[in-house]
Amino acid sequence: MSNQMFFYPKLAASNIRKNGRVYFPYLLTCIVTAAMYFIICSLADNPGVGQVIGGNTVRSTLNMASGVVALFAVIFLFYTNSFLMKQRRRELALYNILGMEKRHLARMLFWETAGTGAFSLVFGLGFGMLLDKLMFLLVLRMFGGGVPLGFYFSGKAFRDTGILFLVIFAAIFLNSVRRIQFKSPMELLQESRAGEREPRTRWITALLGVVFLGIGYAMAVSIKNPVAALALFFVAAAFVVIGTYFMFTAGSIALLKFLRSRKGYYYKADHFISVSGMLYRMRQNAVGLANICVLSTMVLVMVSSSLSLYMGIDDIARAENFREIQITSGDYSAEAEEELKGLTGQILSEEGLAPSGEASYGLLGFSVLERGNDLVVDADDASILEMNALRTLYVMTAEDYGRLTGENVVLSEGEAFLAGAPGNRFREGSVTVMGREYQIVGTKKKLPGGVARTAGSNTYSYLLVVAGGEEFEVLNGMQREAYGENASTPELVYGFDVGGSEELQSQTSDLLFHRLAGRAEDGGAELPVSVSSVAGSKEGSLGIFGGLFFIGVFLGILFLMATVLIIYYKQLSEGYDDAARFAIMKKVGMSGKEIRRSIHSQVLTVFFLPLVGAGIHVAVAFPFLTRVLSLFNMRNVTLFAVCTACTIAAFGLFYLVVYRLTARVYYRIVR
Repeated sequence: MSNQMFFYPKLAASNIRKNGRVYFPYLLTCIVTAAMYFIICSLADNPGVGQVIGGNTVRSTLNMASGVVALFAVIFLFYTNSFLMKQRRRELALYNILGMEKRHLARMLFWETAGTGAFSLVFGLGFGMLLDKLMFLLVLRMFGGGVPLGFYFSGKAFRDTGILFLVIFAAIFLNSVRRIQFKSPMELLQESRAGEREPRTRWITALLGVVFLGIGYAMAVSIKNPVAALALFFVAAAFVVIGTYFMFTAGSIALLKFLRSRKGYYYKADHFISVSGMLYRMRQNAVGLANICVLSTMVLVMVSSSLSLYMGIDDIARAENFREIQITSGDYSAEAEEELKGLTGQILSEEGLAPSGEASYGLLGFSVLERGNDLVVDADDASILEMNALRTLYVMTAEDYGRLTGENVVLSEGEAFLAGAPGNRFREGSVTVMGREYQIVGTKKKLPGGVARTAGSNTYSYLLVVAGGEEFEVLNGMQREAYGENASTPELVYGFDVGGSEELQSQTSDLLFHRLAGRAEDGGAELPVSVSSVAGSKEGSLGIFGGLFFIGVFLGILFLMATVLIIYYKQLSEGYDDAARFAIMKKVGMSGKEIRRSIHSQVLTVFFLPLVGAGIHVAVAFPFLTRVLSLFNMRNVTLFAVCTACTIAAFGLFYLVVYRLTARVYYRIVR
């Protein structure tokens, strides 16, 4: 009875040892995934993270990222387990033929899954707890927090990780039993050889792949409006992902058959073997290659975007503030401006400070639709298709524009100066705003710094500089009539420098806000103001973009791990499939040199095809991503380009190292 009790656990342990080449990467993946999930949950639960700059934002970001990691763990562990089960279908079929019933196989699989799960969870949690403190210190380093003493242990993270992976392994076990329960031994043997027949050319699927990729690429190139870009980002990504799968599953087969039809290319020893080998197995490899391409694209996009946001925090903060401290008031009258400046000077004087580099201006902003040379607001017939034509129009007088920029713009009645994003179509001629026509006497590509800060980056924006206050009021009245209760209110923006450290600027900004906004408590009229500073914007950006960068790198590591494992299993399965074929070729007289050259050609072509696809995806998406990043006031395209190029170079180098390591596995099997 005792021997029978331990028979299946021993058999399971023996199977895992015998299949170590397949099981070891799977176990390593489970351990690392469990460790990373524990770490991210522990950081989100760590009260010390909330005490650093932007800490609450970071914790919220980490909480959202924990859900992404959990979803990734479910999908990816199921996916890698399917590779493992495919390699073992022949073994399970032989067990069944030799007399083991399906219920006996289920018991064996239970102990294999239980052993794998327990091993992964114990070492994953142990590894996660060891690295948790290091990751916490890294977060503090990124956000400028002090290093606390002691070690924080999150019982919640420990519990959540245990529950998640127990559920995952239970589901994997049930799925493994389902795979063998309703199949005969012969069906399992046939499945282990799936993909040996020449696949049919599915021209319709290949054409759909081209169409879907074309739609996704066209959206990336044609959408200019940042809001439209953000709203349609996942739609465009979905088209590209679907198109990628179609192109790899059907387009690759069509390409290989085309190469085979070219007699001058095909009937060469290395091309003949590599093309025929890839063709007969492309049906089973295509999904894996598409997965590698999609995962590689996700890594490149996430890391490059989050890195550029993190590196560009200074640029973003200065784009949001045209002076070190900036006060915005809902009352833009001359009396309110004089009162605001007087109160601000008095408060600063009490603190031993004096404003310098002062500038102020009135600004009105409202949404319009651009239709040719018309900017309209009463568009009752507007459709969702016109989202790309949505603009924010900002209006300022020539006098205020001169005070802000130091540029002298002379305008007569009916004339205007236009500043805005590159590519505006009003460089010459006229523009009509709500039926009121203006002759454009000059243009500028970029918005002035203060306006860019006030405008934010919620839409593609224009600044219309008009002759004087009367014209300003006319446009204000027209937009109020058009929008009613939803109309915008003109603002007074007053900025100045105080010098000193960023800490002093931040403290001064907070002091001004509390004193100016709280005048009602002292019996004075309350001023509707908001106060911002370069230092404060940096703090806010650091909390958001630092968190995004940390999560981007974190998820990038997970996706890299997934890519490596998919590549490894692909090389492993192809090696076993090709071993007999190359043995036959040796017997019919093919030299070892020719075989090695053929193997190199085949492996190199298949291996780097996903990387080339990912590079094309990122290159086409680059202008699209720049518009999405502009929503965060990240307008330094050069910095984003450098970050993207560095990310691609680093990923390409990593990919090459993985190729060299995993190719050795393939070569050892087929020799």
